[in-house]
Amino acid sequence: MFTGAMVALVTPFRDGEIDFKTLEELIEFQLESGIDGIVPVGTTGESPTLSHSEHKKVIERVTKVVKGRCPVIVGAGSNSTAEAIELSAYAKKVGADATLQVCPYYNKPTQSGFYQHFKAIAEEVDLPIVLYNIPGRCGGTGLTADTVARLSEIENIVAIKEATGSLDMASSVATSCDITIISGDDSLTLPICSVGGKGVISVVANIVPADVKAMTDLILSGDLVTARKWHNKLFELSKNMLGLATNPIPLKAAMGMLGMASAELRLPMTPLGEKKKAVLKQTLADYGLFE
Repeated sequence: MFTGAMVALVTPFRDGEIDFKTLEELIEFQLESGIDGIVPVGTTGESPTLSHSEHKKVIERVTKVVKGRCPVIVGAGSNSTAEAIELSAYAKKVGADATLQVCPYYNKPTQSGFYQHFKAIAEEVDLPIVLYNIPGRCGGTGLTADTVARLSEIENIVAIKEATGSLDMASSVATSCDITIISGDDSLTLPICSVGGKGVISVVANIVPADVKAMTDLILSGDLVTARKWHNKLFELSKNMLGLATNPIPLKAAMGMLGMASAELRLPMTPLGEKKKAVLKQTLADYGLFE
């Protein structure tokens, strides 16, 4: 369930509301492209600006539309353990396959606090859990490899989305336990997989899912040399999706340019500036996404 190319799906908006019609179209596009998993309402899905009701509606709609055609791993994390349990229980109720659980942010728990938080969710809701280690979104605080190893001993904590940007961290996790490691940075997917990773939860797969899957298929088959050609092709596009501005600002701008979805964001996210739009447009053109 937790290998290959998985897309960190955007939440499309129109006139301030969730655009469920476009959401369904994006899901079908992913499935037609052979994506291995769909991950809604995470960072890329702008979950911090969704109401609890909207968050649940997206979970339910994505699960309903996918209809078991690939795993659905829903963002159900929170800096409140009780809230994470509530969202996880709802995800189980509507048929999601697993949850993605971000490290609690803002309140900056100790490693013991992280352990107890994820342990409580795992014990309360019988769904597989993918830990999400992203210190850059959590005040610089994240899981240590030792804590990941302890958590991996809990039966339904089965994978980690590794988004620290550190290959050393991925290596430390790989050598300390057998939890499935998934890249959380498109530009680091091949390097992370070279030390034991099994795939990616990808931002850039929103626009080029078949290409990301081509690379991860090669990685999983052991052909890292050919996979490197895809890494090199995807590299500049991947870097600009995350480097021109905070995710998902560049991605939504790109999807708007490509006619895939509105570029609309919710405050405090603001549109990409004109100069950076020009850089992004040239990157898309160089990749071959414009005629």
